[in-house]
Amino acid sequence: MKKGTGLILLITMLLFLAAGCQATPAPEVPAEAPEEPVETAEPQAEEQPGELSGELVVYHAGSLTIPFAEVEAAFEAEHPGVDVLRTAGGSAELARKISEFEDAVDVMASADYKVIDTLLIPDYADWNALFAVNSMVIMYSKDSQYADEFSADNWYEIIQREGVNFGHSEPNADPCGYRSVLLFQLAEKHYGIEGLNEAILANRKEKNIRPKSVELIALLETGALDYAFEYESVGMQHKALNPDLDYIKLPAELNLSDIDFEDFYAQASIELSGSTPGETITRVGEPIVYSLTMPTTGKHPEVAEAFIQFLLDENLGMKMLNEAGQPIMEKVVVFGGENLPDSLKYLD
Repeated sequence: MKKGTGLILLITMLLFLAAGCQATPAPEVPAEAPEEPVETAEPQAEEQPGELSGELVVYHAGSLTIPFAEVEAAFEAEHPGVDVLRTAGGSAELARKISEFEDAVDVMASADYKVIDTLLIPDYADWNALFAVNSMVIMYSKDSQYADEFSADNWYEIIQREGVNFGHSEPNADPCGYRSVLLFQLAEKHYGIEGLNEAILANRKEKNIRPKSVELIALLETGALDYAFEYESVGMQHKALNPDLDYIKLPAELNLSDIDFEDFYAQASIELSGSTPGETITRVGEPIVYSLTMPTTGKHPEVAEAFIQFLLDENLGMKMLNEAGQPIMEKVVVFGGENLPDSLKYLD
């Protein structure tokens, strides 16, 4: 072999050996794709078992309008699923809507506990809870005739003057109305003025007798009426809303607020329409006491019970009533307590 040829073979072998000694590269591992975020559903608020919902139909005396509006707002805030539907009016008129037309009413609150006793029990209710009180006053405005001399000592003389307009609510529709008429009778006895009752009635215009006592407030504000017979709670509430309005308190012998004069109040009486057409009932004077019940025509008893619990709680509804100028009883008194729903048995 030629020397040059051997050298070439040697170089070729060395290159082959060098190539064999190179590390075999590791196979490429494809990079993992970045994980896509997984969408998770927002946690849904679970409906709480027993959560109150639906409508609550409440009929109540017109004199309770302002405090019940506050109670409604607070109750609905605590129970967002409930819609309180209130209707204000004369207590007797509202009770007859239940007894004569069977209106579906969950809670009925009357300005006279006897309305529930005589017009609803036993056919349309079977218990009656007494919770508030009141007294009779006379409201007027700063523009009322003789307002600058009007007082608790001469009111009966001023409302008889020529041209003076005074009014009260309809006795057959609203307890405040028949209490006004009873007051005239008591005034004759208290002041010892024979014929005073008839003289007052003779100067009363029929147009000034309205279905609800609170309707008289607007007449006072417009000057269409000089004086209106109202509950003290209504006087306080509307005087706070309109400084041009005021009222006088009447002697305890007349204002139907004092249990000590119960026998004296009972000397006055009035015939009123009963629970059925053609029927009449006799109402005598007595201290003013408000009450409520759950009519049997109601469709939402569970919500009604919760509302009554809220209303009669001394730290909730009762406090609101008192702060709104509606005097409350120190303790709720129940007639027919054995018929209370289980959730309200504690009231008896």
